[in-house]
Amino acid sequence: MVDLSYPIGKFDRNVDATGERRAGWIRDIAEAPERLRETVRGLSEAQLDTPYRPEGWTVRQVVHHLADSHMHAYARFRLAVTENEPTIKPYDEKLWAELADARSAPVDLSLALVDALHQRWALFLQSLAETDFSRTLRHPEIGLVVLGPYLGSYAWHGRHHVAHITSLRERMGWS
Repeated sequence: MVDLSYPIGKFDRNVDATGERRAGWIRDIAEAPERLRETVRGLSEAQLDTPYRPEGWTVRQVVHHLADSHMHAYARFRLAVTENEPTIKPYDEKLWAELADARSAPVDLSLALVDALHQRWALFLQSLAETDFSRTLRHPEIGLVVLGPYLGSYAWHGRHHVAHITSLRERMGWS
């Protein structure tokens, strides 16, 4: 039985962010837009407005959430590389997902945003030195965050939400 909340399992925050792992995570960041685009390809408006699990977000909200979340992540990474242990501002992702644009805007808007954002993010990540992945930021709700494992969490995050949509498609028989 697949856990509908965590179809690929939870992210291990204690993962060792080796150079090889980071390279894989950067590939995941670079490939995420096409995976997301492919997973929503051909869905009708009614299907886009279907929750991926009971009391979960709709497919549309998931797509917009990924754009929102990864915009924050990109900015956070840049802050951590250019400032000494910056404190970032968290946001309430559940409230953001309930805003009118997240509930009703065409997914193509966020797909285009994720395309461009991930191209920039991957280029930025590829330009970083080994030592940059040891830099930190302070998250008011989590504490001190090291960029290496944080990168892994966002690579996981993209795969996690794509799996929400693909598992819904499988359960519903949407080809």
